[in-house]
Amino acid sequence: MDIVRAYCATSIGLEVVPVTVEASTSRGIGIHIVGLPDSSVKESLLRVISAMECYGFHFPGWKLVINMAPADIRKEGSGFDAAIAIATLLATKELPPLSAENFLIVGELALDGGMRPVSGILPIAVQARKLGFKACIFPKDNALEACEIQGVDIFGVESLLEITQILKDPSSAVPVSKLPRLPAPASEKKEQYDFADVKGQSYAKRGLEIACSGGHNVLLCGSPGSGKSFMAKCMAGILPPMSHEESMSTSMIYSVAGKMIGRRGLIKERPFRSPHHTASMVSIVGGGANASPGEISLANAGILYLDEMLEYPSSVLEVLRQPLEDREIMISRARYKVCFPCSFMLVGSMNPCPCGYAGDPTHHCSCSPGAIDRYRSKLSGPLMDRMDLNITVFPVKADELVSEGRAESSAEIARRVLRVRALQIERFRPENADGQGKFFCNAQMSAQMISRYCPLGKEEKDYVTKIMERYGLTGRGYSRMLKVARTIADMDGSEDIHIPHLAEAVQFRMMV
Repeated sequence: MDIVRAYCATSIGLEVVPVTVEASTSRGIGIHIVGLPDSSVKESLLRVISAMECYGFHFPGWKLVINMAPADIRKEGSGFDAAIAIATLLATKELPPLSAENFLIVGELALDGGMRPVSGILPIAVQARKLGFKACIFPKDNALEACEIQGVDIFGVESLLEITQILKDPSSAVPVSKLPRLPAPASEKKEQYDFADVKGQSYAKRGLEIACSGGHNVLLCGSPGSGKSFMAKCMAGILPPMSHEESMSTSMIYSVAGKMIGRRGLIKERPFRSPHHTASMVSIVGGGANASPGEISLANAGILYLDEMLEYPSSVLEVLRQPLEDREIMISRARYKVCFPCSFMLVGSMNPCPCGYAGDPTHHCSCSPGAIDRYRSKLSGPLMDRMDLNITVFPVKADELVSEGRAESSAEIARRVLRVRALQIERFRPENADGQGKFFCNAQMSAQMISRYCPLGKEEKDYVTKIMERYGLTGRGYSRMLKVARTIADMDGSEDIHIPHLAEAVQFRMMV
């Protein structure tokens, strides 16, 4: 009895599990698939049979056993279809022996033999390179997302017949990385948010520039119509380009979420995620039946913006506390345990009171002190402690609103932010020597790195001591204040942190 093999893989979160599909024929009748398959995998036999018949392939009239190893891991999803079909064709001598041994094959089959895209292709391609496969065969709509992976050829196919042709003669197809890049399809121009359209608000814009320069969390508090939401959306336009490590990490998350289908190459623009306040806890942190990444992971290397932050359920807000510290989320369920990166900037906006006009010189606030305290208490102390900058946004004066001049543009601010970020990347180069690339901005510094890169002189230590005693700063608040002060010093081009840098960091930390 000859045993033939085809190779595929599945992703559980960002972890890729290689799967070997073994097939053998023997005397008897029936088709059996073993190896802990779920219902979608068992149904693949019907799709495989139909696809083979469409192209005139012979299906065995005797007993066929298909084993999916390792057998102790449950196989879920439709991405095994193509590998099962190839193993069957090898078992029936429709393909030359050993023709599939250097290929990793993933994809869903349609009844007519066409290939349909699946999720998680990018991490699978990365793992295929590590495992030593020479090439991967994916559905055409999936192959484009892995075209920048070096060291392994990526073939995009539209049918089962194309897979068999590549296995018989790999030179008959061209890897997607070598295909000419087509012009991007015409699309509607997205609405742009530019700081040039923000009238006044020099204090708030200074705070947001500091936040983007160091990757810090920020909370905007102000009355309705003061420009909080608009300025938060403008932040996306001044963030620096992503490093290769950040781009790869974020692209793999989007691939697992099924949001890279049809996209060529890695994600280059930092994500800006703004979920509605009715979003559930699972949609924010991730999980569900298929271990999908949530909004905090989809915002990796970018911004998670919570508009009207106090309208979110307390349970949703409190679940952000650990990810903000660890910059990763471990999701543990009965059927799986996955870890997703979530190194994001948290940007929130809120009104100062239920009516929204506390502290507004042009409107009367109808809220009692007790009502204001109860309203603000929706943001717990531990969560507030994780906000690096608290910016009070005041209403713009009438003469500034009607003025015709434009303020400083996002492009000008972005150049300064890029300069500061480049300085930080160079500073943290020794920390990233292991090749993992975890530190790109001041907000990501660990406690040991703060001691190393944020030393204080005697006068600065005395000043900080008085500040901590006066305002009751916690240990976390102290370290976060130092990170902001380090960013302000970087913006000033100073190697050392001085009292003016600390004073400005304290000013932005205290909410009016």
